Amino acid sequence: MVKEEMMRVFMRWCLSLALLCSVTGYALAAGVDELPANIQKSLYSKQMLDPQQPIGPSPYRNWKAKKGPPWTIGYASSYAGNTWRAAAMERLQKEIIPKWQKLGLVKKVIITQSNLKDSVQIQQMRQLVDEGVNAIIVCCSNPTALNATVKYAYAHGVPVFSFTGYLTSPYSVNASTNYQLGGYELGHWMTQQIGGKGNVLVVEGIPGTSGSDSQDRGIKAGLASAPGVKIVGDVAGMWTDQIAQSAVQQWLATHPGKLDGIVVQSAAELGVLRAMQQSGRKMVPVSIGGELGALCYWRKHPGFISAAYQLWPPGDEIELAWNIMMRTLEGQGPKIESILVPPVKLTYKDVEAKLPANCDVNSDGWLNVGTDRWGSNAYLDKFFVHPADPTKYKP
Repeated sequence: MVKEEMMRVFMRWCLSLALLCSVTGYALAAGVDELPANIQKSLYSKQMLDPQQPIGPSPYRNWKAKKGPPWTIGYASSYAGNTWRAAAMERLQKEIIPKWQKLGLVKKVIITQSNLKDSVQIQQMRQLVDEGVNAIIVCCSNPTALNATVKYAYAHGVPVFSFTGYLTSPYSVNASTNYQLGGYELGHWMTQQIGGKGNVLVVEGIPGTSGSDSQDRGIKAGLASAPGVKIVGDVAGMWTDQIAQSAVQQWLATHPGKLDGIVVQSAAELGVLRAMQQSGRKMVPVSIGGELGALCYWRKHPGFISAAYQLWPPGDEIELAWNIMMRTLEGQGPKIESILVPPVKLTYKDVEAKLPANCDVNSDGWLNVGTDRWGSNAYLDKFFVHPADPTKYKP
């Protein structure tokens, strides 16, 4: 008993030190050190990780929910203006919520929208806490603006889970792929696609959000891996086809010089393809993520590109965060602040198998790769102190 108590005291001291280091800016990778070596090497390498990505021990490794199920969940969404957000919402409302309500583990989900206004999202999150939710999910938010609110939620026993990007608060749990690594793969792929030299246009997502900034940093590093490649333009597509189409059309109209490729953050590749088609220029390689219309264009033009990269399948992304949240509420104890999954490379054979020859190039739907490839139960088990199938939980 004495040894067990000493171990508990030691673990509390380690966690306190981890939180102090996180707050003061010192890195402590004890959480990473607990992960399998292959995951550490592939997803948490310092050379391929956003320097702000929180990777310290999670403050929830010994945390217990204040009350048992059924739980009330808050989803403080920051934006609803693109097809990706709509696809994530569809998975949440049509599949995830009914499933977990049927299991008796969730009572209801309260959804708010802030339309990219940090102050509104902060107000909505505080209201959710005051209304008595048991956990909050946020998406694609500013990495620092919500930190005081996340701490407020933590003080009231409400954990906050961020997906498709991270929060820098030591009190959040983050779920996504490694966007800097995924961005690097996109940029490096483009250098190979255009033979190691040429002019490239970069289309960012929503500047200021962690997912966009991390990916943009990786893309530019990947492009820089080939000295013969030059970035000749940089515009914001805002992860929205209509906005990206307009931004790229304007850029093309004012830059008549040679263009050899476009690297775009999904969800905006369909808009970029339309801009190129309407410009009258010869089509150049364009990076593709998971938009069905863009994938269909590739399906109909097999020689267009050599690969696509899915960095954020919307339905799988929100389900990943949800499963991590449920495990945490059940007391499984996440080991680390950021739970990362590998990006998925798609070949033409993958697209050919998924899409029929008569697919619609105007489709605004999304290709999800499936939870077996995006945070399966077996994979998530490696990130928890007390792993178990969350659907089998009995209070």
